[in-house]
Amino acid sequence: MVSDTAIFEAVGEVADPEVPVLTIADLGVLRGVRHEGDEVVVTITPTYSGCPAMDLIRHEVELTLNSLHVNGRVETVLSPAWTTDWMSDEGKAKLTEYGIAPPTGTRAVGGPVSLSLTIRCPLCGSPDTTELSRFGSTSCKSLWRCNSCREPFDHFKSL
Repeated sequence: MVSDTAIFEAVGEVADPEVPVLTIADLGVLRGVRHEGDEVVVTITPTYSGCPAMDLIRHEVELTLNSLHVNGRVETVLSPAWTTDWMSDEGKAKLTEYGIAPPTGTRAVGGPVSLSLTIRCPLCGSPDTTELSRFGSTSCKSLWRCNSCREPFDHFKSL
Protein backbone atom coordinates (compact mmCIF):
# COMPACT_ATOMS: atom_id res chain seq x y z
CA MET A 1 0.00 0.00 0.00
CA VAL A 2 1.27 3.49 -0.88
CA SER A 3 1.41 5.86 2.10
CA ASP A 4 -0.58 9.08 2.26
CA THR A 5 2.71 11.01 2.41
CA ALA A 6 3.99 9.37 -0.78
CA ILE A 7 0.68 10.04 -2.54
CA PHE A 8 0.69 13.68 -1.35
CA GLU A 9 4.23 14.17 -2.67
CA ALA A 10 3.45 12.56 -6.05
CA VAL A 11 0.15 14.38 -6.54
CA GLY A 12 1.74 17.61 -5.30
CA GLU A 13 4.00 17.60 -8.37
CA VAL A 14 1.04 18.15 -10.72
CA ALA A 15 1.74 21.40 -12.56
CA ASP A 16 -0.63 24.34 -12.64
CA PRO A 17 -1.72 24.57 -16.31
CA GLU A 18 -1.89 28.38 -16.19
CA VAL A 19 1.53 28.90 -14.57
CA PRO A 20 3.39 25.67 -15.37
CA VAL A 21 6.42 26.43 -13.17
CA LEU A 22 4.16 26.05 -10.14
CA THR A 23 2.86 22.79 -8.75
CA ILE A 24 -0.44 22.41 -6.98
CA ALA A 25 1.57 21.95 -3.78
CA ASP A 26 3.38 25.27 -4.42
CA LEU A 27 0.02 26.98 -4.87
CA GLY A 28 -1.55 25.41 -1.80
CA VAL A 29 -4.35 24.02 -4.00
CA LEU A 30 -3.57 20.50 -2.76
CA ARG A 31 -5.20 20.41 0.66
CA GLY A 32 -4.89 16.81 1.70
CA VAL A 33 -4.78 13.07 1.10
CA ARG A 34 -6.63 10.55 3.21
CA HIS A 35 -7.73 6.93 3.06
CA GLU A 36 -11.41 6.03 3.26
CA GLY A 37 -11.38 2.26 3.37
CA ASP A 38 -9.70 1.00 0.19
CA GLU A 39 -10.06 4.38 -1.53
CA VAL A 40 -7.76 7.38 -1.41
CA VAL A 41 -9.37 10.82 -1.39
CA VAL A 42 -7.31 13.75 -2.65
CA THR A 43 -8.70 17.13 -1.60
CA ILE A 44 -8.12 20.23 -3.72
CA THR A 45 -9.34 23.82 -3.40
CA PRO A 46 -9.58 26.10 -6.46
CA THR A 47 -7.80 29.44 -6.39
CA TYR A 48 -11.18 31.01 -7.12
CA SER A 49 -14.68 29.78 -7.97
CA GLY A 50 -14.95 28.88 -11.62
CA CYS A 51 -11.19 28.52 -12.15
CA PRO A 52 -10.95 26.84 -15.58
CA ALA A 53 -7.72 25.06 -14.63
CA MET A 54 -9.43 22.87 -12.02
CA ASP A 55 -10.80 20.34 -14.52
CA LEU A 56 -7.33 19.74 -15.93
CA ILE A 57 -5.79 19.64 -12.45
CA ARG A 58 -8.40 17.06 -11.38
CA HIS A 59 -7.62 14.97 -14.47
CA GLU A 60 -3.85 15.14 -13.85
CA VAL A 61 -4.32 14.13 -10.20
CA GLU A 62 -6.42 11.15 -11.34
CA LEU A 63 -3.69 10.16 -13.82
CA THR A 64 -1.09 10.39 -11.05
CA LEU A 65 -3.20 8.17 -8.79
CA ASN A 66 -3.54 5.67 -11.67
CA SER A 67 0.22 5.69 -12.23
CA LEU A 68 0.68 4.80 -8.56
CA HIS A 69 -1.91 2.00 -8.94
CA VAL A 70 -4.03 3.69 -6.30
CA ASN A 71 -7.83 3.50 -6.28
CA GLY A 72 -8.84 7.07 -5.58
CA ARG A 73 -10.96 10.08 -6.28
CA VAL A 74 -10.56 13.84 -6.21
CA GLU A 75 -12.76 15.96 -3.98
CA THR A 76 -13.07 19.72 -4.51
CA VAL A 77 -13.57 21.72 -1.32
CA LEU A 78 -14.61 25.38 -1.48
CA SER A 79 -14.51 26.22 2.21
CA PRO A 80 -12.33 27.57 3.54
CA ALA A 81 -11.70 29.59 0.42
CA TRP A 82 -8.21 29.44 -1.06
CA THR A 83 -5.86 32.29 -0.19
CA THR A 84 -2.43 33.29 -1.43
CA ASP A 85 -1.34 32.77 2.20
CA TRP A 86 -1.34 29.06 1.30
CA MET A 87 1.33 29.52 -1.38
CA SER A 88 4.76 28.19 -0.44
CA ASP A 89 7.79 30.45 -0.27
CA GLU A 90 9.35 28.19 -2.91
CA GLY A 91 6.33 28.80 -5.15
CA LYS A 92 6.63 32.56 -4.73
CA ALA A 93 10.32 32.36 -5.65
CA LYS A 94 9.43 30.31 -8.74
CA LEU A 95 6.96 33.01 -9.79
CA THR A 96 9.65 35.69 -9.60
CA GLU A 97 12.10 33.56 -11.60
CA TYR A 98 9.36 33.01 -14.20
CA GLY A 99 8.78 36.77 -14.51
CA ILE A 100 5.57 37.07 -12.47
CA ALA A 101 5.58 39.22 -9.36
CA PRO A 102 4.41 37.05 -6.44
CA PRO A 103 1.64 38.08 -4.07
CA THR A 104 2.84 40.33 -1.29
CA GLY A 105 1.73 40.31 2.31
CA THR A 106 -1.25 38.39 3.54
CA ARG A 107 -4.90 38.66 2.68
CA ALA A 108 -6.97 41.33 4.36
CA VAL A 109 -8.90 40.21 7.41
CA GLY A 110 -11.98 42.05 8.64
CA GLY A 111 -12.78 44.05 5.54
CA PRO A 112 -11.15 46.12 2.83
CA VAL A 113 -8.13 48.25 3.61
CA SER A 114 -7.31 51.14 1.29
CA LEU A 115 -3.63 51.01 0.49
CA SER A 116 -1.59 51.96 -2.51
CA LEU A 117 1.17 49.40 -2.80
CA THR A 118 3.99 49.12 -5.24
CA ILE A 119 5.00 45.80 -6.70
CA ARG A 120 8.67 45.07 -7.42
CA CYS A 121 9.46 44.30 -11.03
CA PRO A 122 10.38 40.59 -11.24
CA LEU A 123 12.72 41.38 -14.16
CA CYS A 124 14.91 44.20 -12.81
CA GLY A 125 13.79 44.47 -9.16
CA SER A 126 12.71 48.11 -9.36
CA PRO A 127 9.86 49.23 -7.07
CA ASP A 128 8.96 51.95 -9.61
CA THR A 129 6.01 50.13 -11.19
CA THR A 130 2.49 50.98 -12.31
CA GLU A 131 -0.62 48.84 -12.46
CA LEU A 132 -2.02 48.89 -16.00
CA SER A 133 -5.00 46.60 -15.47
CA ARG A 134 -6.52 44.84 -12.47
CA PHE A 135 -6.88 41.80 -14.73
CA GLY A 136 -3.91 40.17 -16.45
CA SER A 137 -3.46 37.04 -18.52
CA THR A 138 -5.67 35.14 -16.05
CA SER A 139 -8.18 36.31 -13.44
CA CYS A 140 -5.77 35.64 -10.58
CA LYS A 141 -3.19 38.06 -11.99
CA SER A 142 -3.04 41.79 -12.71
CA LEU A 143 -1.00 43.52 -15.41
CA TRP A 144 1.81 45.89 -14.39
CA ARG A 145 4.60 47.81 -16.11
CA CYS A 146 8.00 48.68 -14.76
CA ASN A 147 8.82 52.36 -15.16
CA SER A 148 12.56 51.60 -15.00
CA CYS A 149 13.02 48.82 -17.56
CA ARG A 150 9.66 49.59 -19.25
CA GLU A 151 8.73 45.90 -19.42
CA PRO A 152 5.19 44.68 -18.70
CA PHE A 153 4.71 41.85 -16.22
CA ASP A 154 1.99 39.93 -14.44
CA HIS A 155 1.46 40.15 -10.69
CA PHE A 156 -0.19 37.24 -8.88
CA LYS A 157 -2.88 38.97 -6.80
CA SER A 158 -3.09 38.53 -3.05
CA LEU A 159 -6.42 36.90 -2.27
